[in-house]
Amino acid sequence: MKWKEELRHNITEACEVRDLLKLGAAEEEQMCRILERFPMTIPRYYYSLIDRKHPDQDPIRKMCIPSVGETDLSGKFDTSGEAENTVMPGMQHKYRETVMILSTNRCAMYCRHCFRKRLVGISEDETAENMEDMAAYVRMHKEISNVLISGGDAFLNSNEVIRRYLEAFSCIEHLDLIRFGTRTLVTLPMRVSEDPELVEMLKEYNRKKKIYVMTHVNHPKELTDETKRAVRLLTDAGITVKNQMVLLKGVNDSKETAGRLLRELTACGIIPYYIFQCRPVAGVKNQFQVPLERGYDIVEEAKNQQNGQGKCLRYVMSHVAGKIEILGNLPDGQMLFKYHQAKDEGNRGRIFTKMLDAGQTWLDEIP
Repeated sequence: MKWKEELRHNITEACEVRDLLKLGAAEEEQMCRILERFPMTIPRYYYSLIDRKHPDQDPIRKMCIPSVGETDLSGKFDTSGEAENTVMPGMQHKYRETVMILSTNRCAMYCRHCFRKRLVGISEDETAENMEDMAAYVRMHKEISNVLISGGDAFLNSNEVIRRYLEAFSCIEHLDLIRFGTRTLVTLPMRVSEDPELVEMLKEYNRKKKIYVMTHVNHPKELTDETKRAVRLLTDAGITVKNQMVLLKGVNDSKETAGRLLRELTACGIIPYYIFQCRPVAGVKNQFQVPLERGYDIVEEAKNQQNGQGKCLRYVMSHVAGKIEILGNLPDGQMLFKYHQAKDEGNRGRIFTKMLDAGQTWLDEIP
C-alpha cells in the first residue's frame, strides 16, 4: 500500500527540520530533548504545506513541529478522566450510549496539541487487546447505541483489522452506528484516496450499519485538493463525514480563519460538528489554549458568516464531568454553560453559570 510506504519516509528527527527553522546547535539539542518525551512524526505530504518563507507563524508548522512550549508540563496528561472510565484495556464507557475504543497508539502525524500525549506513539498500555471481549461487552449493554473506534488514529489500522471491527460490531442489533476517528484525511489523504479496498469495505458495511467518519480539520490550509478528493470518495460511498475542530491559539483563533474553515467544510461535504476548547494537557496548555470568553466570541462571529448548514455545531469542552457546551458571555462577567453530555445522568441538560477569572481557559470546579 502506498500510504504505508509514505509513512516510512516520515520526518521524525530534529535534524530534518533544522534548515526550515534555522535552528542553531543549542536549539536543535533542545528539540531533541523534547522529542525524547513527545515524539515527532510528520508525513512529507503534510510537511509540504508549510510556508517556507514564513515558517515561524505558519499554522501548519505549529500543529506538526515541536516548539519550546512543550517543555512546560503544567496541566494534566488525562484531562477528561479517560483512565477512570476504562472498563477493559482499550475500551472506555463514559457516556451511557457510547463506548470508545482506543484501537491503536499510532497516528500518521503526532499533532503538537494532542490531548493523548500520554499515549500516542509511546505507550500501548491503554490500547485495545481483545476485540471479542469488547463486542461481548457491547452486546451485554443494550443502552449502548454507537461505538467510536479511535486511537491514535483508527485508519492507521490495517484494512484487515478495520474489517474485524466492522464485522464484530455491525451485527449487534441495538447499535445504530459505528464511528471511526481519523485525521488521515488531512495528514495522509492517500490512506483513503489511494486505497479503493478501504473505501469499498466501508461502503459494504455501511449497508449493514451506518458508518460515520469523524475527522479534525483545524485550518483552511489543510483542505487541499487531495483532502477534498478523499472526502468525496467517502461521501460518494455513502459515508457521513463530520468535523471536530480544536480552537488553537496562533492557528485558527480568529473569526476570519474559523469562519472561512466552516464555509469550506460545508462546501466540500464535511459537516461541522464540534469546536473543541483546547484541553489543559501538559505540554499543550500554555501553548495553544484560548481564553473561554474570547473563544466564545470567535465561534459566534465565525458562525455568523455561515448559512444554516455551517451553523450546525457546538462549542464544547470535553471535561471530566462531561461534554459541556459553552453557551455565552453574560454581562456581569459570568459565562453560561450547559451539559451536552454528562457522565452523571443527573447532570444531563443541566444549565449553570460560572464567574470567570480574566483569561480563564478551563473549568476546574463546576457548581
